[in-house]
Amino acid sequence: MSSAGETPKTIADVDKLTAWLDSQGLGLGSALEHRYISGGSQNEIYELRRGDLHCAMRIPPPTAPASRDEGIVREWRIIEALTGTDVAHTEAIAVCTDPSVLGRTFYLMGFVDGWSPMQTRHQWPAPFDTDLEARRGLAFQLVEGIALLSKVDWQARGLSDLGRPDGFHERQVDRWTAFLERIKGRELPGFDEASAWLRAHRPIDYIPGVMHGDYQFANVMFKDGAPARLAAIVDWEMGTVGDPKLDLAWVVHTWPEDTSGGEGSVGGYVDMTHMPSRTEVLEHYAITSGRQVDDIDYYCVLAKWKLAIVLEQGFQRAGGDEKLAGFGPFVLDLMQGAAALAETTDYSVLATSDAP
Repeated sequence: MSSAGETPKTIADVDKLTAWLDSQGLGLGSALEHRYISGGSQNEIYELRRGDLHCAMRIPPPTAPASRDEGIVREWRIIEALTGTDVAHTEAIAVCTDPSVLGRTFYLMGFVDGWSPMQTRHQWPAPFDTDLEARRGLAFQLVEGIALLSKVDWQARGLSDLGRPDGFHERQVDRWTAFLERIKGRELPGFDEASAWLRAHRPIDYIPGVMHGDYQFANVMFKDGAPARLAAIVDWEMGTVGDPKLDLAWVVHTWPEDTSGGEGSVGGYVDMTHMPSRTEVLEHYAITSGRQVDDIDYYCVLAKWKLAIVLEQGFQRAGGDEKLAGFGPFVLDLMQGAAALAETTDYSVLATSDAP
């Protein structure tokens, strides 16, 4: 949202957007109402109302690089492909790639009626603040979202060219090491050790599928009230066809086994107290997805290592941004955690890489 004193963000040309909506047969004959919801350097989101149309528009800001337009189309393709599946997602309504309308590619998705854990931060809303069994359901619904996503037939849904599933694991270390070299401003202790371990090992099996790429409580919405029900997975900026179990590792690499209370139960921006244990979450994913999770430690090493590199980019460009500067110590913890986990992981349950 806009800070106090800032000019509220608005749509570039409401008349052109209205004309485009007419061409799509959306909300004909009614005035367009719009409201800025959120946004940053990647995308902005607006709520639109017009007649029987109630949706959200996702569009890059004017200053975003041209590649974001391609990213918008990528996101659109994913949510459109999920139509008719049992994966919680926003309805795909329409996409516009004509820059003469608003200057950038954008798409319309169904407006989600629900709440985000990012809105509540450290405090679950009623009834999940007091109903502990209902609170457990939030965790099971979170992991069930990606379990169902992993079962989507990505080839039948027209996503064969979305990513490069062949050689996914073989590429990870080289790709992200090169990325780190481009933005590197300091040494990251544990990087060499974790990198070497990842080069030398592979998961037990690899079954390609659609993956979100940044799956966590921050990127889902829940329906109001109990029992817990996932309303939609959102923010598909990093979506691709790859290894869905990396999404699972993104969720559980910091998930505590003991959630009865105390310091270990506070998981970043959400309160993990009385959530299911890490073991319970893994079991639920395995049952729902039909995939084994015996090699989850491999994925957690990869998740910690990769997330450290991704967040290091933010830290290096922080300037006076306190939020980005705060990534600094977290990055170091993640990378050292990746190296420590690699050192203690039982090699016997993992495949060994053929790479030299």
